[in-house]
Amino acid sequence: MAQEKEKKSIFENPLLSTKVKSANVKTPELLFGYFLGPFGALLASGIFTSFLNRYWTDVLFANYKVDGELPSYITTFLTLLPLLSAILIVAGNLVVGQLIERTKTKAGKARPWLLLSSVFLAVACVVMFIAPMGNGTDTPVATMVITAIAYNIYYSIAYPMYNTANSTLVPVSTRNSSQRGLLASFTNFAHLGVMGAGGMVFPFIVSWWLGGWDDPSKNAWMVTFIAVGIFTFLIVVLQYYFTRERVTEEAVALNTETAKKSVPIKQQLKAVTTDKFWWIVIIFYLIFQTAGSFKNLSITYFCSDQFSGTTIGGSDGSSAMGILNILGAVPMAVAMAFIWPLSHKFGKRIVVMVGLIVGLAGGILAGMFPDNFYIVAVGVALKSFGSSPACYMILAMISDVLDHLEAKHGFRCDGFTMSIYSSIMAASAPIATGIFNAISNGGSNSTANTISYIWIETIVYGICAVLMIFFFVEKYLKDDRIKIRERQKAAALAAGEVWIEPEERLRMQEEEANIAAEEARKDELKARCDKKGLNYEEEEAKYQAKQEAKRQAAQAKKDAKAAKKVNKDNEK
Repeated sequence: MAQEKEKKSIFENPLLSTKVKSANVKTPELLFGYFLGPFGALLASGIFTSFLNRYWTDVLFANYKVDGELPSYITTFLTLLPLLSAILIVAGNLVVGQLIERTKTKAGKARPWLLLSSVFLAVACVVMFIAPMGNGTDTPVATMVITAIAYNIYYSIAYPMYNTANSTLVPVSTRNSSQRGLLASFTNFAHLGVMGAGGMVFPFIVSWWLGGWDDPSKNAWMVTFIAVGIFTFLIVVLQYYFTRERVTEEAVALNTETAKKSVPIKQQLKAVTTDKFWWIVIIFYLIFQTAGSFKNLSITYFCSDQFSGTTIGGSDGSSAMGILNILGAVPMAVAMAFIWPLSHKFGKRIVVMVGLIVGLAGGILAGMFPDNFYIVAVGVALKSFGSSPACYMILAMISDVLDHLEAKHGFRCDGFTMSIYSSIMAASAPIATGIFNAISNGGSNSTANTISYIWIETIVYGICAVLMIFFFVEKYLKDDRIKIRERQKAAALAAGEVWIEPEERLRMQEEEANIAAEEARKDELKARCDKKGLNYEEEEAKYQAKQEAKRQAAQAKKDAKAAKKVNKDNEK
């Protein structure tokens, strides 16, 4: 019965099969699955982090301001909404994490939820901007209710569904630590890209298209996020097709009772909470992400306080914000070229720790002279450069911990751990928003704005650098892989299964996929020849000649590169 049910799964349909056939991670998977996919899905979130609170205070509730300040009941609402919603956000992430852990399909356990989230994300992007603005004299109960509902549709349902599934993909994509580090780098580069789009590009969209903050257009905001919603849907579907869960496939291929069995939440909880490396990486990410949320949401207020009315800041500080975000993003983009190879050579822990020390120095510099744009710009650039290893490597670090836990306990805790990870990512912004609105009175306190933008994150960098001293899980990874493989082999043999090494199984699958693709190509060519009256043998010969020319060119390039290396070695 179980087998019959499995065959009827929608994911057995060839139309929903992954386009990734390779045993190893290649460019299409890297580009579409781990960069463009997360970028498109999280684009709205990146904009919301920097501008949703500003939209509330300066667009949605702007009519209710008296002498430039919101009434206390609206400030209280904007404080309590994100703080209370954090409870639902965490609950949503935990539920999705367990749903992922109990999902067993041909598509894997995370990818089906990724596909479903494409619809929810698109709808939620639009719903966020349908609340009425009110006339400025009534009590805006309807506006508050609709805002609260829309906020939780996005952050408590759509975002957890996507982000928990997306975060789970890196640990289950491959056991190759080097390739996994590369995937983590691209995924987090996409996260930084959406923050850059929100921080660098969107300020200019606010000025040129959305009416600025002095005369905002609510209709323009709605049209903009309808476009964002459509873009999000298409990109997440594309991501689904260009991802693959190789680690999940290992368990499915074993076909043993242990592989089929879902691990109870209580057992997962005990496994993770008794491991010091799990606690270190989770605490690290919690304070790192929350501090970043304070920085991202307060920059628009900080720039208005310090640089509005100046040549470089423009009338409302938006130009200064755009420049600071560019100066923050460029070092991170440059750093991506060597963070992965350096981490591969020296280890993630060392590279992350050194980077955080550089970021700490940059933060101190910017905090000492917050009214000097040029010093702040240098400090922000140093902070961003220093934080880049932590930003790029955090998922790879968590993946290493998950492999270590599997080696110790015999089961994986991907769903539970990534639901915690996603909860932190989703809840950090609302929590930071609520606290920020409380301490700054909705952004009207310049001292609180400066502390939120510069000092909170700077102090956290110092704490995180200390945490890295104790995070040495990497030294166990080689032995962990041996333990996992031996356990899998023993379980397969005990169940009467034929044991095939995972690498060999992936190679065989790739070979079968290549043969199938070649047969499909020949069938398509025959059909085209029949339709156009061409000679199939001649057309096939032309194709094979082109392929041979490509192979010869590639080999010549390889030989030239090898010869160049030999010449360099001889010169030494």
